[in-house]
Amino acid sequence: MAGSIDIATWNVNSVKARLANVLDWLKAAGPDIVLLQELKCETPAFPAAAFEELGYNCAVVGQKSWNGVAILSKQPIDDVIAALPGDDDDTHARYVEATVGTLRVASLYLPNGNPVDSDKYPYKLAWMTRLRAHAEALLATEQPFVLGGDYNVIPQPEDCYDPEAWAGDALFRLDSRRAFRSLLNLGLTEAWRALYPDRVAYTFWDYQGRAFEGDRGIRIDHLLLSPGAADRLTACRIDKAPRGRPKASDHTPVICTLEDR
Repeated sequence: MAGSIDIATWNVNSVKARLANVLDWLKAAGPDIVLLQELKCETPAFPAAAFEELGYNCAVVGQKSWNGVAILSKQPIDDVIAALPGDDDDTHARYVEATVGTLRVASLYLPNGNPVDSDKYPYKLAWMTRLRAHAEALLATEQPFVLGGDYNVIPQPEDCYDPEAWAGDALFRLDSRRAFRSLLNLGLTEAWRALYPDRVAYTFWDYQGRAFEGDRGIRIDHLLLSPGAADRLTACRIDKAPRGRPKASDHTPVICTLEDR
């Protein structure tokens, strides 16, 4: 679409294991900016050349075997920050942010938080508190921004095929959902739900029990837009096709379209 920019987020669940699928999807969909999560490789091992051949610049924050995030962009990537501010002791590769054109964009992989009776759940909530503080700082700059990624939060019961089954899970516990709402209460817009307030759709289906075939999924991958970006929002879609491919990630891409100003 002329005069627009497509921004995709996708937890690829190992970029090297899914590389063929990811490249095929990029060739077909051609998004301008791609926010990847769960790379599961160190930064030097990221297959940057394969993406550069398709015309993408890369900003990567990797980690051996776990986590890992990246920004791919057809435009130059500037002013990269490689960690979420607020905790210098947090070495998890979960956040990368940069300027692309007129936008500030971030790819984030929010902690899962399970099991909830371990230190993983307080870490998740603390990470969300840091994210909210950083989003507030970004809002103060008045530069339009998009915070996209795997939030590991099911915002509402309609975003889950079986809310009762997920009631005690860190992704659906009330504290997690409240922390997510606190981001929206800053004035951010969740792209999919803003355009489709009543539609049921999912972005993740477990590998077990033929969950994808039965459409037993959850919606945990989100694109949050600042007011300046939300004013430019014209479309958002969840592309289920990659989830149905052999050797697929258990997540599928979410893409929003903004007017290019």
